[in-house]
Amino acid sequence: MADQSLPAATFDDLALPLFDQLYNFARWLTTDTSEAEDLVQETYAKALRGFPSFRAGTNFRAWMYRILRNSFLSTRTGLKTAVAFDEEDPELPQLVESSTPESLLLEQANRQVVQQALDGLPLHFREILLLCEVEEMSYQEIAETLSIPAGTVMSRLFRARKALRSLLQQKLPGGRHGV
Repeated sequence: MADQSLPAATFDDLALPLFDQLYNFARWLTTDTSEAEDLVQETYAKALRGFPSFRAGTNFRAWMYRILRNSFLSTRTGLKTAVAFDEEDPELPQLVESSTPESLLLEQANRQVVQQALDGLPLHFREILLLCEVEEMSYQEIAETLSIPAGTVMSRLFRARKALRSLLQQKLPGGRHGV
């Protein structure tokens, strides 16, 4: 019978490229840099311990995200935590040099409105939007990460987008026609 577990030497090859993505997701979930660092460290420790039971051919990325999410929900105030933008994130697009003070002010105001709207969403809507739109996971990867059927991913994502749109319509100038 063939051994279906991966050799421990490949854990680094699979896990290290995911570090920045996992940290980014942890930062969104926890809204605290120190807490996010602890959560990622805990995730890697649990994943390393459980790596011998990981089956080759399954989605390692989704497995790591599931460990992070479950750690967050079980050891933190996960269901009460709001998501915040990391405004000092160097990955954010840089402003073009032709930006005017007025356009910069409007952009900042819109960013704050979107952040407030995201903060107003329930956790299960925020996390599915983050996994799909920020982490760019496929529906199947999200289903594996959240341990829900792919059909539930699609319907929850639809409802999350609808709820976000509704909140933005209430907050942005122009109301329904501004979004």
